[in-house]
Amino acid sequence: MRTVRRMIHADVLASVAFVTLGFLALFFFFDFVDELRSVNQGVAGGYPLKYALVVVLLESPSRLYDLLPITVLIGTIFVMARMAQSSEFTILRTSGLGPWRALQILVGLGLMFVLFTFAVGDYVAPAADRAGQLLRSRYLGQITVGQTGAWLKEKQGNDSYSVNVRSLLPDGSMRGVRVVEFDAQGRLLSVVQAAQGSFAKDGTWLLTDVSRTDFNTQLDAGMSAKPDSVTRSVTPSLRWPSTITSEMVSVALLQPERMRTVDLFQYMRHLEANGQSSQRYEIEFWKKVFYPLSCLVMVVLALPFAYLHFRAGGISTYVFIGVMTGISFFLLNNLFGHFGNLQNWRPWLAAAAPGLIYSVLSLGAFGWLVLRR
Repeated sequence: MRTVRRMIHADVLASVAFVTLGFLALFFFFDFVDELRSVNQGVAGGYPLKYALVVVLLESPSRLYDLLPITVLIGTIFVMARMAQSSEFTILRTSGLGPWRALQILVGLGLMFVLFTFAVGDYVAPAADRAGQLLRSRYLGQITVGQTGAWLKEKQGNDSYSVNVRSLLPDGSMRGVRVVEFDAQGRLLSVVQAAQGSFAKDGTWLLTDVSRTDFNTQLDAGMSAKPDSVTRSVTPSLRWPSTITSEMVSVALLQPERMRTVDLFQYMRHLEANGQSSQRYEIEFWKKVFYPLSCLVMVVLALPFAYLHFRAGGISTYVFIGVMTGISFFLLNNLFGHFGNLQNWRPWLAAAAPGLIYSVLSLGAFGWLVLRR
């Protein structure tokens, strides 16, 4: 059986690699054509063509992460269907390869795909995507989101702070930093505005070109706050102690689905500790947890194709079914994520629902087409 396992694993790996390269080449072409619109534009002498090519290459790991469940399904279906058409699988069955043994072989292969997908999505893709965005921003301007940038919140003792970062520069520093301080009753205490900011090694924020406005308030007879005096000051630099890290700012400014799982988890805890909604980021966190497991589901879903009878040229039909099934999973995964955010579903359920649906389909197909034979 060791020889059979090696043969099936080698065929499936080669088929999945071929399908994945084909899809990556297709998306690379479309992404590069789209990126050409920005060539010779922007600052720093224009956006060179060679860097546009590098940016698209750096986006490939993210594409690979998104495509892997689909390509695993298509590649495995192709191998199973080809073995059924050539009677190879029939010979293996008569030699003692039972359904559960075949399932065990494919599950072992699926676990390898799970680990590979997790490594790409949690280590390779976030680093490459961040490097690509920073390289692109060097020529086309800073990274920002919306009209006002990113807003974060932090509590320190009895006071709370609302922090606004306008944009993130290519070197990782911040531009347009604003820190608004409130007391326990929600009264405005101070506003600090800085042209630029950076993250110091001791965990503080180093703000430069700082203007600070302090509001000294007092309570009148009606116990309502009214401004007593306003003090303005200007200083070249200021250190502000904060637990908001560079990764948290990156999550707020960059796409959360492109961040590492641990960074999303830390940002979720930060939002919850400061009384902010973390629904969107919790869904993305659980999607990062469950998405690699979909490769295992897709491998199991492909096994029943080995037990079907094929006519000449019939493989293409089942490969097309695999393509449509993979696309439907990708669409359903995004759909449940949006619905879960809008309807306030439990984050883990919104993220796990597509995988659970296809797990039921794969086990149902295995039981109906394989075990009942």
